Amino acid sequence: MATNPSIITRDLDKIANKTGNIYESLHIVGQRAKQISNTLKEELNAKLSEFASTVDNLEEVFENKEQIEISKFYERMPKPSTLALEEFVENKIYYRLPEEPTGE
Repeated sequence: MATNPSIITRDLDKIANKTGNIYESLHIVGQRAKQISNTLKEELNAKLSEFASTVDNLEEVFENKEQIEISKFYERMPKPSTLALEEFVENKIYYRLPEEPTGE
């Protein structure tokens, strides 16, 4: 992933100009961040389920180095909100506003 995980100051006017309203823009970014977060969570759970043990005894539980490396990889990844904001700024997110009902 090419996104820089460090903190970056963003130009709010640039973000607001895409929809005309900063709150709508941030709502779109937030919804996309939820999608990314759910996808990453499903991937991580699927990978970690391979290492699941059916043993309830704490004495028999041992550390698996592969499992630790997988967890560390996901911890080092940029946060979903950062990824979503990058996608939004680069026009990679498709969104549409619901049509307002017309009074007849």
